[in-house]
Amino acid sequence: METTNFKIVSSNSNVEWTGRKVTGAHNGTIGIKEGNFIFNDGIIQEGNVVINTSSIKILDVTDPATNAQFAGHLASDDFFSIEKFPTASFDILTVREVSDSTYYLEGNLTIKDITHVVGFEATVENNRNNITLSGKLVIDRTKYDIRFRSGNFFKDLGDTLIYNDFELDFNITAEAIFSEQAKN
Repeated sequence: METTNFKIVSSNSNVEWTGRKVTGAHNGTIGIKEGNFIFNDGIIQEGNVVINTSSIKILDVTDPATNAQFAGHLASDDFFSIEKFPTASFDILTVREVSDSTYYLEGNLTIKDITHVVGFEATVENNRNNITLSGKLVIDRTKYDIRFRSGNFFKDLGDTLIYNDFELDFNITAEAIFSEQAKN
């Protein structure tokens, strides 16, 4: 069996986020700090991704002062508490092959030191020395103590309501860092 460890290339990887509210949506990016994936015989077996929460950017708010205010709010305890929790992570627990290049990944998602099992489909292209992994993860923010303007916790929010689910669309590139042969 051939085992290959792929290290995430943060500069060639991106995560785009979208949060929705009654009156529209906001979107932006967030950076990947580090991570890796282990493949056995060309098939993903395990891995982890560490997100740098302090790298969150808002793309749809173009006024610099409003953007800075919004970014500060996302960094606050109302949302991601980035001073206390500078990273979030996803650790793969199980992998199920859906088709030749599509897998269902299930794992522990940790945000604000709160962990829940989540799952999603990811497309993986394996070119032996590098891989790309892409997919979309939908997260219920309230499970991670992000309750600001959630209809689950506050009444009569009207058009200030923020929906509980937010999306992370990711495109990750990783390069092989070593390869070893092992016999069963």
